[in-house]
Amino acid sequence: MLEKTFDPKTAEPRLYAAWEASGAFAPIDDPAAEPFSIVIPPPNVTGSLHIGHALNNTLQDVLIRFERMRGKAALWLPGTDHAGIATQMVVERKLAQEGNVGRRDMGREAFVAKVWEWKAESGGQIVNQLRRLGASCDWSRERFTLDEGLSAAVRKVFVTLHKEGLIYRDKRLVNWDPHFQTAISDLEVEQRDMDGQFWHFAYPLEDGSGEIVVATTRPETMLGDTAVAVHPDDERYKDLVGKNVRLPIVGRLIPIVADEYADPEKGSGAVKITPAHDFNDFQVGKRHSLPMINILDDFGRLNDEVPEAYRGLDRFVARKKVVEEFEALELLRGVEKIKNTVPHGDRSGVVVEPYLTDQWFVNAEFLARDAIKAVEQDDTVFVPKHWEKTYFEWMRNIQPWTISRQLWWGHRIPAWFGPDGAVFVEETEEEAKAKAREHYGRDEPLRQDEDVLDTWFSSALWPFSTLGWPEQTSDLARFYPTHTLITGFDIIFFWVARMMMQGLHFMGEVPFKRVFINALVRDASGAKMSKSKGNVMDPLELVDEFGADALRFTMTAMSGAARDIKLSKPRIEGYRNFGTKLWNATRFTQMNGCARAEGFDPAEVKAPLNRWIVGETVRTAKTVTTALSDCGFDEAANGLYRFIWNVYCDWYVELAKPVLNGADAAAKAETQATAAWALDVILKMLHPVMPFLTEELWAQTADLGAARSHDGFLMTARWPELPDSLIDPAADAEIGLIIDAISEGRSVRQELNVPPSARPPLLVLEASDAQRRVLEASAPLIAQLLRVAEVNFVDHAPPGSIPYVVAGATLALPVAEFIDLAAERARLSKEVANLTADADKIAKKLGNADFVVRAPEEVVEENRERLAEAQTAKAKLEAALKRLGEAG
Repeated sequence: MLEKTFDPKTAEPRLYAAWEASGAFAPIDDPAAEPFSIVIPPPNVTGSLHIGHALNNTLQDVLIRFERMRGKAALWLPGTDHAGIATQMVVERKLAQEGNVGRRDMGREAFVAKVWEWKAESGGQIVNQLRRLGASCDWSRERFTLDEGLSAAVRKVFVTLHKEGLIYRDKRLVNWDPHFQTAISDLEVEQRDMDGQFWHFAYPLEDGSGEIVVATTRPETMLGDTAVAVHPDDERYKDLVGKNVRLPIVGRLIPIVADEYADPEKGSGAVKITPAHDFNDFQVGKRHSLPMINILDDFGRLNDEVPEAYRGLDRFVARKKVVEEFEALELLRGVEKIKNTVPHGDRSGVVVEPYLTDQWFVNAEFLARDAIKAVEQDDTVFVPKHWEKTYFEWMRNIQPWTISRQLWWGHRIPAWFGPDGAVFVEETEEEAKAKAREHYGRDEPLRQDEDVLDTWFSSALWPFSTLGWPEQTSDLARFYPTHTLITGFDIIFFWVARMMMQGLHFMGEVPFKRVFINALVRDASGAKMSKSKGNVMDPLELVDEFGADALRFTMTAMSGAARDIKLSKPRIEGYRNFGTKLWNATRFTQMNGCARAEGFDPAEVKAPLNRWIVGETVRTAKTVTTALSDCGFDEAANGLYRFIWNVYCDWYVELAKPVLNGADAAAKAETQATAAWALDVILKMLHPVMPFLTEELWAQTADLGAARSHDGFLMTARWPELPDSLIDPAADAEIGLIIDAISEGRSVRQELNVPPSARPPLLVLEASDAQRRVLEASAPLIAQLLRVAEVNFVDHAPPGSIPYVVAGATLALPVAEFIDLAAERARLSKEVANLTADADKIAKKLGNADFVVRAPEEVVEENRERLAEAQTAKAKLEAALKRLGEAG
């Protein structure tokens, strides 16, 4: 017999260990089985499980468990990302806390050894946390983006793209992070609105005839100016084009050039040009062959290209000094306070600088062409489809991808430089030396590039490198392309687009057939979770409190494609109660001898109640199968909830009690067998979402009946495939009439505040002969469940009776002796008026186009939900008022 309650704290680790030890997470070794593979978005090796991980990995596990039970060779391939900047930051901070010397004092080799040491001790914590969530990854295939196999793939891709001219080295402006002393990509830059100033500086003309005024938010950059630009059509400056101004403080003569970048409507119409420290100025500099003077070092300090008094100063100290000197020179023409957008490093939080330096780039525009076409022709589809727009928008405007990083932890770039600067790009140092020997005609010392590759470069190869590429492995042949990628919208650019580009280029086909973009998890009020707000929910704490299954079901049920998830503890608690409901229903079946009978065939059951539950089971199996196949996770979960709680537990079990307690042995045996069969199907359908609870129930009920013993785990049981022929419309109508008679009667009692102790009769006024027979046969059960004295068949209802219609039959509850009808009418009218006012107020707000555009999306969505709730409640009360009006 089952224990009274399910204990997740003891059951979850026991069940997971048994699953993993059995090898059930690996794809089945059947050549005829259809392959189905997904790759995990590799979490950072530094990471710990946050609520976004919990959502994303729950949905992946639901999908892989579902496809595994369908008999497919299902592979969920796990792994972690080396996370260049993040990991280097963690280890450097740890060394500092321990009082050790810094990275640069240690040297590269010793520091990298320290990082590997840290990874061995602390890295991969998130992998064990995923196990706690129930993730059924094939851990025997676990990969790491810096393991030898993936490193070989990275070197192969880099060298191949270089030989094809798609990777190149160039001196260009990049986003430079002075904290980490590395270039970062546009996607790693976070724009922040800040209070700033516009300083207006006068630059004297060389001939002393006047001045030209320019404005800047970064005064220190004027030390690197090499021109002033004016618009070619600006009449004010036509005579000055080609002349020079003398750059204050520096003394350098710089030309006035005509360029359409200058906007005559902005400020003075003249623009200072600093090609080495502004992306727009860089383009102007190229058009006019201007010198490009880099005035900063790697740490954001001024270098030797500036006057001596400024050398070594921090950029912000230099800014203040430049302004003071312009003021002293009487060349400061004004200061404006402004709000401006300032780029920051998303990891370091410091202001990034446009910085002229040698970097490696990928010709992303070329690689994007096939990736765009693949989505256009539905080789890969996005779910929801609107995310395609985001993908296309970025891909059609893609810029060269800066892939070099000035870090030590990561894939070191496989490029070696000769003494004259010649570069040799090969997969190994030996191959580079051989190429150098061919070039020089002798051996020359080579120096490997100090930089490493952007972390996303190796992640872009994840769907095929993890399967063994560049080796032509059996896994690669069997599982590439993968089927579904489940990921967040925030890495469509970082990761999804780059996997598309690299997968198509190196494998000749898309890396995945479908991309499901999961929602964002917010707090109960719809606000984004953040440590500063104190509203972060730790998934492991939630697992400790409610069990993994409750959290998993919550995430699945709330993961509608068009909305974010508003997570709250009461919601999770509610889904834990759902699990308890199923546990109790299973205990009830055990106590009532419900066991699967030898040779049981659901098509052969006779009783309408049993034919009805068989049909409902078929419908639910069809709904859940279709929903999970289409990534309709919320539809699947909500279909299961409705069926298990409302249909099986609330109705079938209740309606079956008289049979199970009755004297008809044949009817009792059929009901016991049907209840056990339906429960089996329930456990199978619910397993992908609530694996621990269902596996425990499967094991605990294995001995019920000679034919009921299970062969292996529930997780490897066959998914239910039930024919529509098991649905019986006649049984549906019969049981539906009973359920509706009780449900609608309960609604009437609740809406009109009829006391629970009141026992009016239920009157049947109009019904077909078939309906009368059903209601008459079920009268004692209806009376018990509706809390009425009896069921009477009459021609007329007495005054004060509330009528209601179900399936064409008219029923009534005479309640005048239990409630004050006039008072109830007044109460309901007042509530309807209040709801009307509320709905009108919200509708007016939503009808204001300015509100819809300006308000945060979650606020607009919350108002839409409130309007729908008010309208539903109003309609319900209006129906109750109408019933009161029909009362005699």
